[in-house]
Amino acid sequence: MPARDAGYCGGMQMPPPRGTLSQRVRDALADSSTRPLASRPAPAADDHADAMLSLWMLHELHYRGFDGVDERLEWDPALLGLRRRLEDDLEQDLRARFARSGVRAESAEEIFRIAEEHEGPSLASYVHRHATREQVLELLKARSVYHLKESDPVSWVIPRLGPVAKAALMELQYDEYGGGDPRRLHAHLFALGLEACGLDAEYGAYLPETPTEVLEQNNVMSLFGLHRRLRGAALGHLAAFEATSSLPSRRLAQGMDRLDMPAEIQHYYREHVEADAVHEQLAVRTICGALLAESPGLLDDVILGAWTCLDQEDRIAQHFWDRWGLAAAPSSAGAA
Repeated sequence: MPARDAGYCGGMQMPPPRGTLSQRVRDALADSSTRPLASRPAPAADDHADAMLSLWMLHELHYRGFDGVDERLEWDPALLGLRRRLEDDLEQDLRARFARSGVRAESAEEIFRIAEEHEGPSLASYVHRHATREQVLELLKARSVYHLKESDPVSWVIPRLGPVAKAALMELQYDEYGGGDPRRLHAHLFALGLEACGLDAEYGAYLPETPTEVLEQNNVMSLFGLHRRLRGAALGHLAAFEATSSLPSRRLAQGMDRLDMPAEIQHYYREHVEADAVHEQLAVRTICGALLAESPGLLDDVILGAWTCLDQEDRIAQHFWDRWGLAAAPSSAGAA
């Protein structure tokens, strides 16, 4: 399918299961028979992959859905009940990780400090100097799960904000969505880059091989965005991403240039070098600042979201480090 249409044609095929629970979710969606899920079928205690795929599928009903699946299932009580249980487990895990980190802050502006002090394996640094073309292509496949619907999870937050934060978030999102030009939509630019690299630009094409860590990252963004009570975490996550994206995007583009990869995929990352340098100030100082002026009690959630963004990038990077058999990871904060 041409990249101009990639990701914009409705739903997709349901992914293959990764365990008992995701198989049952898949069967329930295919047959529109969800009542058996109300009894809380649970994945094995150590089967995080099964849980994350199940939750991703349930979240996807609120985005573009799946081919052949009744769209009314988006609001099916049994599916919503299972989604809530899986989300509660995930949120509890995220809060426990954050508590163990010991990270604290007195204001939104300290997100800059948290990002600067954060040390973790940097995929961008590795791509810049060392990665092979095959490794970069593998990384692009994993990133496609989010980048082909880039910024959509954050858009859930817009109607839940006061006027100052809402206007600022709309300014940022307007850039992410191409300034009104569908050809400049960031998701579309990424699709063009995939196609130029000889990869499949269809939305969800690489979901079957997506690492569990990437599914978790996508689930967290949906969790934060879909719940009004977690709007602080959603905006903190956004702020940390924007605050750590510009330099890594430059390194990724330079690494792709080193490998003589297509101009289209380099353009996607170069687009983020300047844009995210501006967006980081907007996201941290204006959006999160305005949110906390309205609702000071959300500070802990803002910092939770920011730290979680960085932590999940570490987990994704470690996955690829282990997969590629690398002994030591270049350390640098960055969400790209």
